[in-house]
Amino acid sequence: MSDTRRRVKVYTLNEDRQWDDRGTGHVSSTYVEELKGMSLLVRAESDGSLLLESKINPNTAYQKQQDTLIVWSEAENYDLALSFQEKAGCDEIWEKICQVQGKDPSVEVTQDLIDESEEERFEEMPETSHLIDLPTCELNKLEEIADLVTSVLSSPIRREKLALALENEGYIKKLLQLFQACENLENTEGLHHLYEIIRGILFLNKATLFEVMFSDECIMDVVGCLEYDPALAQPKRHREFLTKTAKFKEVIPITDSELRQKIHQTYRVQYIQDIILPTPSVFEENFLSTLTSFIFFNKVEIVSMLQEDEKFLSEVFAQLTDEATDDDKRRELVNFFKEFCAFSQTLQPQNRDAFFKTLAKLGILPALEIVMGMDDLQVRSAATDIFSYLVEFSPSMVREFVMQEAQQSDDDILLINVVIEQMICDTDPELGGAVQLMGLLRTLIDPENMLATTNKTEKSEFLNFFYNHCMHVLTAPLLTNTSEDKCEKDFFLKHYRYSWSFVCTPSHSHSHSTPSSSISQDNIVGSNKNNTICPDNYQTAQLLALILELLTFCVEHHTYHIKNYIMNKDLLRRVLVLMNSKHTFLALCALRFMRRIIGLKDEFYNRYITKGNLFEPVINALLDNGTRYNLLNSAVIELFEFIRVEDIKSLTAHIVENFYKALESIEYVQTFKGLKTKYEQEKDRQNQKLNSNRFRRDAKALEEDEEMWFNEDEEEEGKVVVAPAEKSKPEDDFPDNYEKFMETKKAKESEDKENLPKRTSPGGFKFTFSHSASAANGTNSKSVVAQTPPATSNGSSSKTTNLATSVTATKGSLVGLVDYPDDEEEDEEEETSPRKRPRLGS
Repeated sequence: MSDTRRRVKVYTLNEDRQWDDRGTGHVSSTYVEELKGMSLLVRAESDGSLLLESKINPNTAYQKQQDTLIVWSEAENYDLALSFQEKAGCDEIWEKICQVQGKDPSVEVTQDLIDESEEERFEEMPETSHLIDLPTCELNKLEEIADLVTSVLSSPIRREKLALALENEGYIKKLLQLFQACENLENTEGLHHLYEIIRGILFLNKATLFEVMFSDECIMDVVGCLEYDPALAQPKRHREFLTKTAKFKEVIPITDSELRQKIHQTYRVQYIQDIILPTPSVFEENFLSTLTSFIFFNKVEIVSMLQEDEKFLSEVFAQLTDEATDDDKRRELVNFFKEFCAFSQTLQPQNRDAFFKTLAKLGILPALEIVMGMDDLQVRSAATDIFSYLVEFSPSMVREFVMQEAQQSDDDILLINVVIEQMICDTDPELGGAVQLMGLLRTLIDPENMLATTNKTEKSEFLNFFYNHCMHVLTAPLLTNTSEDKCEKDFFLKHYRYSWSFVCTPSHSHSHSTPSSSISQDNIVGSNKNNTICPDNYQTAQLLALILELLTFCVEHHTYHIKNYIMNKDLLRRVLVLMNSKHTFLALCALRFMRRIIGLKDEFYNRYITKGNLFEPVINALLDNGTRYNLLNSAVIELFEFIRVEDIKSLTAHIVENFYKALESIEYVQTFKGLKTKYEQEKDRQNQKLNSNRFRRDAKALEEDEEMWFNEDEEEEGKVVVAPAEKSKPEDDFPDNYEKFMETKKAKESEDKENLPKRTSPGGFKFTFSHSASAANGTNSKSVVAQTPPATSNGSSSKTTNLATSVTATKGSLVGLVDYPDDEEEDEEEETSPRKRPRLGS
């Protein structure tokens, strides 16, 4: 068995009545135990996987079309087709199918397509086994023929029998001879009948009849018959259009006559389907399915034949890139490639892959670079369509080309930069071309379709390239339209524009005010929007909206690349200038950009926003919007609600500390009050945590001291205690000689005052202001380690730090309890209560 003879493509008919390619493989017919019968098996030529396993059902109607096609239906809405590379392979499988069904291989269809009701109706009518008897093909019989053709359309079995009768008797050619006679005689009634007859024959949906009707000999007469619609007062002039208006342009002479004939036929049949015949929805869905298949397979053949002719394609590319080629010729060449790529969509994936690789090898991308920069709008539009086919097929191929190109060319002539410039310079008021190009750019920079290998990643390489060589071209209109030169009188820019060096410098002020202007809560209310119209032009605003959409996509899908770019260019500040635009859709785009950044919950971005005070233009826009309940209002509220719900603490603190006074009057939503509540709760939590940690440390130290105290007391109980230099002395065991003790105490006090700041070991001194005292003095509770505050104006002295302390005696020293005269009454209590909270003396 020859591989090429059995090589097939598997197709299925989708819901739109278009054939979908399921792959290429090799077909065989064999008995399958699971299916209990002879079956058709197709295994993929690439990996041997099973593309098709279909039992040859004795009652299924198989149709053989165009010598290389076998078509059948396995379910009500599931049509299959096998397209053979060679006629011999098709004949071989067809014989197997006919053998299973007990049919003669000479038939074109193995079963009559009938429904159950018809089957019952015709079971008792033996004459139905014969072909339909056609009236003689004469002028006076045209009405009878028309009635017959129209009457069979509702019956599948009668359609089949009529089709066989028409085919066997060569009836169609006889009818077309009558058409010529009627037209010469101006027999309008006969021409109207011929319209009904030819349209009805098309609706028989038979490929064998189409081959006759669409041959070079017959097709123009078929079109002529379809001009005489009885519903029209005057006949259409389709033939005149096809022969005179529609010109076949050979950009390069086609020497293959078969290819030329196939191109003519496909164009004319497509014209019949799209222009002459009514829309398919008016009739039964399946009436013209075979016509669609006829066109589809014709296109596959055309692309395959052109692709195999390397000399032809090489000549086309040579002329396309030749500087001597005139503009008209280049336009024709580009339009040819556009149609060529459109036809290529009918190819199966493997063949389409080879097709585009052939184009890439021949130099399609450098050629596009040239034609996309031309002044001719039609040429640019066609080039854009070709580029879209290439990007849709293989974005990696395009990315690889532009990265290689960057090593040899300046940024200005890089293909991606040419695409960006075409997007920016689109003259269409609705920016139709720009929208298409923006979609292609988004596909190219989408990390989801970038490949990763063991040695390198396409993502990192391409994004590095894009941000180094292309991003400045993309953002140029945005930066230009938000600069001080562009909006010289812009209130926001004149007063609140920061330099990047300042934004990166930590502010020592609580409100993060700028050197040039202190931004208080008062001067953000009621900003003068009349001075902040930037940009003003609708088309420019549309373009900036597209650019912002692309940048927003970058924020979502790129990581450090876009973050570095935003930080280095202070891009968010420039974008937020557009919050002042009179075009609300542009202000919303700017807001969406900021919302995506905040949505990442990245503290680098959060610090950038707070230090740059970048909420101000958003809040200005909210206040300027007033009480209007519109999309802008809702979008701004949602931004702040997200911050509240997600509890982004740094942003919450910044908003409340800097803008709450301006926002507290907004009560129709609880967002801003909720932010204030979150802020206060977090503040209280931090204070409690600070105090809790401090008291936990103090309590732990006191517990350890107490345990040591009593342990040592038990060991020394009943003994006379002296104080040699190498022995420890418990602090509750005072000498009997009070004078000797006081001398020792004074000496140790002076020594301890010098050593206090350095003691951080467990048992060291920790002085804590009490809450009541600090609240009375209007100060925050603070922890001070070994520090004595200076005297204050209210008469407080160093006694402010008169606190009970715990002292751990170390081996080899005698340490007395630190005390003051006015605390003598409490000595006993403090000795027995070491955990008592330290008291602030007055």
